[in-house]
Amino acid sequence: MILRVLLLLTLFPLSAVSAPLPIPDQGPALRIQGSNTIGAALGPALVKGLMEQQGLQGVHAEPAEGANEQRVIGKTRQGKTLTIEVDAHGSSTGFAALHKASADLAASSRPIKDSELVDLEPLGDLKSPEAEQVIAIDGLAIILNPRNPLNTLNTEQLAQIFNGEISTWEALGGIGGAIHLYARDDRSGTYDTFKDLVLSRRGKALAASAKRFESSEQLSDAVSQDPQGIGFIGLPYVRQAKAVAIVDGDSQPMLPLNSLIATEDYPLSRRLFFYLPPTSHNPWAKALVDFTQSSKGQAIVAANGFIAQRVQAISVEPRPSMPEDYQAIAREAQRLTVNFRFEEGSASLDNKARQDVQRVVAYIKGHGKLDKQVTLVGFGDIKNDPERAALLSKLRAMAVRRELVKSGVVLRDIRGFGAQMPVAANTADEGRIKNRRVEVWVY
Repeated sequence: MILRVLLLLTLFPLSAVSAPLPIPDQGPALRIQGSNTIGAALGPALVKGLMEQQGLQGVHAEPAEGANEQRVIGKTRQGKTLTIEVDAHGSSTGFAALHKASADLAASSRPIKDSELVDLEPLGDLKSPEAEQVIAIDGLAIILNPRNPLNTLNTEQLAQIFNGEISTWEALGGIGGAIHLYARDDRSGTYDTFKDLVLSRRGKALAASAKRFESSEQLSDAVSQDPQGIGFIGLPYVRQAKAVAIVDGDSQPMLPLNSLIATEDYPLSRRLFFYLPPTSHNPWAKALVDFTQSSKGQAIVAANGFIAQRVQAISVEPRPSMPEDYQAIAREAQRLTVNFRFEEGSASLDNKARQDVQRVVAYIKGHGKLDKQVTLVGFGDIKNDPERAALLSKLRAMAVRRELVKSGVVLRDIRGFGAQMPVAANTADEGRIKNRRVEVWVY
């Protein structure tokens, strides 16, 4: 009997023979609340993908009662209707809805705040690896009118512009007179991210003169039609506007390119999340999270203009500003489009890094690079002693090595470059955390 069961599991994996998800007799099967960045198009597209995978027919989205609210509807072969609701009013509304039990899954374009974590403690640890699911990477693009001649801005200038301290384009070396500010509304995760990455870090607030938008598309279109306009937006919503390169601290100027956002090196890159309460008993919520992390789900992420969590190898052009040893690696190897980062104040991999270990191992195995074809390169933030910074950066690479070795990867080399090549300013905790990273290079 045992042999027969094993044979069946070999021929038909659990995912293929698992029972279809239950269809509720009344009400929605799943309620998603939160980020407009996710809920406008990506969330409904992922829901459609799951419903179609479940064999539902005629799957389509239609507007619900309120603005930025949708229902995704499909029918079983027996003619029974199933509905999933997606409301997109801003990331904070997702956590509030979990608290009120008016949503099953929160969509957020920023990490959960400590205050929200405390409020939702009765639902379990929302920071646990099972609860906090990074579903995509996005970049906040700084957009101008296409006719604006400026091509580069630094984060300090951005803070002064959106605070109103820099009020004319001439003060930035441009032309056009008064600067017109465009921003997302207070409930938006996009606004929260911009506030955290740019404004709050420098003790500044958004100028009262800024025009606020709940819709990403409307904001982008308004900037593209205003020669004096500047705004910030999620990457898929650049539309007809012009994105500029951003500098943070001593980093190189970086455009919001896919490769730089995938590694989270781009100064205004951010993670998009689903938060699934550990106490949840909704099978559709867990199924959507699992589907989103699958290759099909990540293909939908990419098709909607976000950066999928796919591991690819890219060539990096050696530059004179790079350490010579790093240039040597770049000449011989390719870099994978993933960086391992760590929990705040810890040497432990963060939740995304834990998922990325499996993705990197799959890439290494799939490309026959298990035996001494991989080099790990660690970086860190500035320390009083450069040798200590170099040692700590190598220890971070060794922490990643321990995880890869468990899957049979034999490393070629482990290098630590200390505080060299920063991707963010070291003047704030967020920047230092971003600089503490491990790159993966394959030969």
